[in-house]
Amino acid sequence: MNQLQSPADKIAISLSLLCAIHCLAAPILIALLPALASLPLESESMHLWMVVGVLPISLFSLTLGCKKHRKFQVAYIGSVGLIMMIFALLGEVIGFGEVVEKTLTLVGAALIALTHFWNYQLCRHQSNSCDCH
Repeated sequence: MNQLQSPADKIAISLSLLCAIHCLAAPILIALLPALASLPLESESMHLWMVVGVLPISLFSLTLGCKKHRKFQVAYIGSVGLIMMIFALLGEVIGFGEVVEKTLTLVGAALIALTHFWNYQLCRHQSNSCDCH
């Protein structure tokens, strides 16, 4: 397995899960702990920076993985997740409601995390079945 691809999959999974947790937990925490309302947990800049972090790592990792295991549907499904995250970011400009934005974010983050897990497993299996050692 490429030295950078495995950590990149793990980072992308972590960022996707962090995004989903943020999306679900921030409104609950703000409602339960009013002091947190002063923090920028709900700001759109948080979503922007999450996508800015996930996008290059995901593209890098999924590209390397697909070159190795040749299961290109992994990259296609991961790309759908990335596109959903981008549309969620643009939701205010496009005119989506908050429910649609959160749904796009959560489903997109889940797809990204699942495809990176799948990519990681396929690459690990590919490395273990190699007869070149």
